[in-house]
Amino acid sequence: PRSASDTHGMVEWVNRLITGAVGLFTLAAVLGARARRPYRDDLFRWSIGLPVWVFANALVGALVVWLHLSPASVIGHFVLSLGAVWNAVVLYERAGEEPAPGGVGRGMGRGARRPLATGTVVAACRLLLVTAGLVIMTGTVVTGSGPHAGDERADRLDLVVGDVVRIHGAAMILFLTLTLAVIWMAHAGDAAPRVEDRLRQLVVVLVAQAGIGYWQYFTGVPALLVGFHVFGAALVWIAVLRVWFSLSEPAAARVSARTAEAVGSTEPSLRS
Repeated sequence: PRSASDTHGMVEWVNRLITGAVGLFTLAAVLGARARRPYRDDLFRWSIGLPVWVFANALVGALVVWLHLSPASVIGHFVLSLGAVWNAVVLYERAGEEPAPGGVGRGMGRGARRPLATGTVVAACRLLLVTAGLVIMTGTVVTGSGPHAGDERADRLDLVVGDVVRIHGAAMILFLTLTLAVIWMAHAGDAAPRVEDRLRQLVVVLVAQAGIGYWQYFTGVPALLVGFHVFGAALVWIAVLRVWFSLSEPAAARVSARTAEAVGSTEPSLRS
């Protein structure tokens, strides 16, 4: 029968294989951004960040092995991966936007953007980012304290799993409550429809992630569900970033009929 150490060794091998494939995709993104016509140097700069993140995380991964899967190093490895995800989301969002006037070949122009939400919603969404970070970090502490922080030889965080699970759960409830509050503000007219749409997408991801979390807690934390939960954490991060990037658009963007009366405003409401 296969031992636990053999299983973890196989997981490590698959991880390296996937990292190599991801590295090739990031190089393809760089080549694509360079060959894009009309060329935009803002997209090229962001594409360069992707292989840099992957290379840096590969170095950290080697450090994780050298430190025998110490929880702090594994947490750092995961957080660095979320940094790469952030870079990828920025590149994706910018690639779908029209450049500012005169911006082709010179980037998007940082000041040439039109707000799609009031200052109150923007501030609330900034708090959403902070709360998302709190949920994700407390989640890594839960994993680092539990049975799946590595093989049987790996250290664990010297914390009571039940206590950190309750803290993580409270952070998740706070995150969900805040998200619902921002949706209410957006629906009341303080943001354009696309902001509300992305907030609703975030709620769907949050509810699914919470469901997986409770499922694994009440079923003895099976390893497969932990994997799904880690994947869900990345989806939560992507969803909250997409909310943030929906709060404005380039001033040169065409205004659709759906958002025409929601754009550009310092008025109390972005809808008539």
